Amino acid sequence: MERLAEAGYWFLYISVELTLLFLAVTFVVGIIRTFLTPERARHALERYGRGPAGNMLGAAVGGLLPFCSCSTIPMLVGLLGAGVPFGIAMSFLIASPLGVLSLVVITLFATLFGPWVAVAYVAATFVSAVVAGIVLDRLGLAAHVRELASSSGACCCGVEATTAGRWDRMRPVLLESWRFAWDLYRSMLPFLLAGVAVGAFIHGFVPTDFFARYAGADNPFAVPVAAAVGVPMYVRTSTMIPIASALVAKGVSLGTVMALIIGGAGASIPELTLLSRLFRKRLFIAYVVTIFVVACVVGFLFNALAPLL
Repeated sequence: MERLAEAGYWFLYISVELTLLFLAVTFVVGIIRTFLTPERARHALERYGRGPAGNMLGAAVGGLLPFCSCSTIPMLVGLLGAGVPFGIAMSFLIASPLGVLSLVVITLFATLFGPWVAVAYVAATFVSAVVAGIVLDRLGLAAHVRELASSSGACCCGVEATTAGRWDRMRPVLLESWRFAWDLYRSMLPFLLAGVAVGAFIHGFVPTDFFARYAGADNPFAVPVAAAVGVPMYVRTSTMIPIASALVAKGVSLGTVMALIIGGAGASIPELTLLSRLFRKRLFIAYVVTIFVVACVVGFLFNALAPLL
C-alpha cells in the first residue's frame, strides 16, 4: 500500500504539472504558429536555403514545427518540389519529430531533468540534424527520392491572421491559439497519461537495482540496444519524457533514455510508412540508419556529460 500510495502521488503530481505546462506553452506555440506557418517556412527555405547555413535553417524550421504531423511529410514534398536542396530538406525532416526547438519539449526536459539537460538536448539534436542532412546529401542520395506531386505544406491546423485593427487582429489569434492548445492537449492527453502512468509504476514498484544493473552507464550495450528498440516503436517525445524521468530515477543512464526517445520519435511507424512512398529503398534504409546513429551518438554523449549535467 505504501508503494501504491507513492506511485499514485507521483502520478497525480506529474499529471497536474505537465498539464499546466503543456497548456501554457502550447498556447504560446499557437500564437507563434500564426506568424510562422509552414507556407512561410517553405518560402524562407526556398530563399535562404543554401550551404551549411541552409541546413541550420532547415533544422531550425523543422524544430519549430514539430506538432502537426499532417504537415511534416507534405511539407517535405513541397520543399523538394520547390527546389530546396535535398540535404536541407533532410535536416528539416530529422529535426521535426525530435522537437529540437519545441517549447513544449524543452519545457518538459527542463522541468523534469533540469535546464542544462534541456540545453544539451537542443544542442545535440540540432547539430545532429544539420550534420545528418549534409552527410546524406554528400552520399548522393538525392537521386533516390521518388517523383511525387509537390505540396504547399499547408497545415490542417494552421491559424491565419487578419488584417483588421490590433485588437481585432489579436483577439481571433488568441482564441485560435487557445483552441489549438486545448485541442492538442485533448488529443495528446491519452499519451501523456499513459507515459505518466508507466513512469508512476516504475517509480513505485520497480526495484532501483533492476534497471541500474542492466541499463546503467556501466553497460556499453545499453545505448545501442535502447536506440534499436526505440526505432520501431511509435512513441511521442512528450509521452516518453515522463517515463524517462522515472527510468533515470531508478538508475537508467541518461544517455540510454535519450537514445530511446530519439529512436522512437525520429522513426515512428506512421512516419516511416509515409516515407516509404517518397523514398526509394536505399534512401529509406539510410534514413532509418541515420536515426539509429544519431540516437547512439547523442546517447553516448549524454552518458559522458552526465556528471556535468
